[in-house]
Amino acid sequence: MDFVTRPSPRIAFGPGMLEKLPEFIKEIGGSKTLIVTDEGILQAGHADRTLSILEKANCEALIFDGAEENPTNHCISNCRDFARDARVDFLIGLGGGSSMDTAKGCNFLLTNGGEMKDYHGYGKATRPMLPFIAVPTTSGTGSECQSYALVSDDETHVKMACGDAKALAQVALLDPELTASQPKLVASLTGLDALAHAVETAVCLPRNPISNIHSLEAFRLLACSIHSVTNGTARLEDRSNMLLGAALAGLAIENSMLGAAHACANPLTAFFDVTHGHAVSLMLPHVIRFNRLDPEVDEIYRSYESFIPSSGSEKLDIADWLDTLKDTAGLKSLSEMGIGVADVKRLAGGALHQWTGRFNPCPVGLSDFEAIYSNAISDVVRCV
Repeated sequence: MDFVTRPSPRIAFGPGMLEKLPEFIKEIGGSKTLIVTDEGILQAGHADRTLSILEKANCEALIFDGAEENPTNHCISNCRDFARDARVDFLIGLGGGSSMDTAKGCNFLLTNGGEMKDYHGYGKATRPMLPFIAVPTTSGTGSECQSYALVSDDETHVKMACGDAKALAQVALLDPELTASQPKLVASLTGLDALAHAVETAVCLPRNPISNIHSLEAFRLLACSIHSVTNGTARLEDRSNMLLGAALAGLAIENSMLGAAHACANPLTAFFDVTHGHAVSLMLPHVIRFNRLDPEVDEIYRSYESFIPSSGSEKLDIADWLDTLKDTAGLKSLSEMGIGVADVKRLAGGALHQWTGRFNPCPVGLSDFEAIYSNAISDVVRCV
């Protein structure tokens, strides 16, 4: 097997780690820092607290709170203009994946010019970028450990993956205390998204010994605590497991890829505004049932099932277990959101053009996507 790993950020993990942020900025070198975040993080007090920590350490900083869910070219251009006018030389992405993607996107445009579509793909930035630290406040995307910015096209809503080694954070600062402010639904959706990352990277075509290490440990940590998240009883230990698990799943993505569940999720977000974590959690069980018809893939799923907590001696089926998690979280089904059989062809056509689908372990054609969506809409469970 041939593979080449990508670099990873330094990971600074532990409760209270945010207090050490100025040390990293001074070590890396920055005189004026822009904190890129969103209005929700601002209202939760995380942005002002971060600003206060930096100011006490004599680190000049200011806040841009215009990051949006599923950031677009327009959103990132606004951030770039703000950063350019302020003449910053250091970036912090504070929040969920959208805030970190906005900071990365801003870095592309601020240092290399052009538009985000110019960087669709990998390695298209020709100039150095500003130093960047990622500080997640959710346990989901793993963006803090990835060199990609996911940006939605303003007109088509298609997500562009814009990646470059220079866009990777120098430090991924993981403070589980920051995730305590998440509402239960947000914690559930981001946690289920992280779990999907661990599961899809475990079986995708570019998987390799390095990504497998990250996938398996991510799944172990997430599986230990996801139930407490979906039922609203998470403690600091659970939040720590979820945050570190999400970051490791992000490293797994960085060194491998995703699959058909994410290909199916993106059209649901684009056409029906279904939150990403919600969409992928609805589609993943049905993609697993499709994939495990392959004996090699089935064996991988079975090995992961041994890490699912169970009160009995019998192993839980991973797809069935994921179904129970989304039910515990109280997520609406596709049919409950008004998505029906009449929408299948449009959704399948959209999924067919999503780049993650090509890395699925089993080839997925248009008719396969139609079947997967149809099963999800009728909530069909196929025992194999």
